[in-house]
Amino acid sequence: MFTLSATPSTAFLTPRISPSSLSSSASAAYSPSLLSSSRLCLVSLRWRSSACPCLFSTLKVTAMAELVKDTESASLSPIQCAERRETNHSRTFLNATTEQELLSAIRKETEAGRLPSTVASGMEDLYQNYKNAILQSGNPKADEIVLSNMTAVLDRVFLDIEDPFIFSPYHKAMREPFDYYMFGQNYIRPLVDFRNSYVGNHSIFYEIEEKLQQGHNIFLISNHQTEADPAVIALLLESTNPHLAEKMTYIAGDRVVTDPLCKPFSMGRNLICVYSKKHMNDVPELADMKRKANTRSLKEMAVLLRGGSQIVWIAPSGGRDRPDPATGNGTRHLLMLLHWTI
Repeated sequence: MFTLSATPSTAFLTPRISPSSLSSSASAAYSPSLLSSSRLCLVSLRWRSSACPCLFSTLKVTAMAELVKDTESASLSPIQCAERRETNHSRTFLNATTEQELLSAIRKETEAGRLPSTVASGMEDLYQNYKNAILQSGNPKADEIVLSNMTAVLDRVFLDIEDPFIFSPYHKAMREPFDYYMFGQNYIRPLVDFRNSYVGNHSIFYEIEEKLQQGHNIFLISNHQTEADPAVIALLLESTNPHLAEKMTYIAGDRVVTDPLCKPFSMGRNLICVYSKKHMNDVPELADMKRKANTRSLKEMAVLLRGGSQIVWIAPSGGRDRPDPATGNGTRHLLMLLHWTI
């Protein structure tokens, strides 16, 4: 069970944000004096499996990739860069027509030295985890779904190994020439048990749309965030408020924009890329670069907010609330709506 509110009957709350859970700059941005109202939204999600499936494998990255790309020296537009990547991309995984061929392609590229062994291991684990979760759904087309979606995932991961994508401080969701947004939606969709999932306090989402149309900025603050959350919110709102999910911007930590297995999913979302204060000095020689990158990201966010009509999701505590290994029960998610009038 994945819940974005403990009590659906609670409609109003006074915003309480602990400065210690945010960086100094973020604390200033979310000062209670700037917030005019807060609400709780309830989203109850039931996965197809008894516990939230492990969708992504975290890889140990020996060198941190820099998030900031020097746009002044870039000679190609984002779409032109994307088209170039697609043109030069190998079709090793796209040519696979069976599970055996798909897994064999991983081994083939590893033996050829084109795929790091750590990434290859993560790809195989991801395939098995996804397959196990889909099979539990009882869908008669489970095998077909697994092969189709995992072919796309492994192809996108391998593309990023061939030609690594570097995220800008503000990343706009990539919808062409490859639609990364729908790619993420299609991957998560069969994992959700829609018959037993629901959205409570739905009127709040209509109010959000109204406020955005009036030029207001909206912040959604949750106690936890996983890689699947953007797709989950979009899927549960697609029949009533589809534009909210597509417009939403997420505050993204460095792992989801550097981990090869996460990056393709992140590319389909609007992101403000930041480095965690907690891990700022993990690699001392990179600390100064991280601080400068965060400053640039904060400036990008300020530009967005000055323009108005922005909806931003931030999880101050990141993804540290993990399921209980003994019970398999997931974390209860609290999502608080903060309406910031410009």
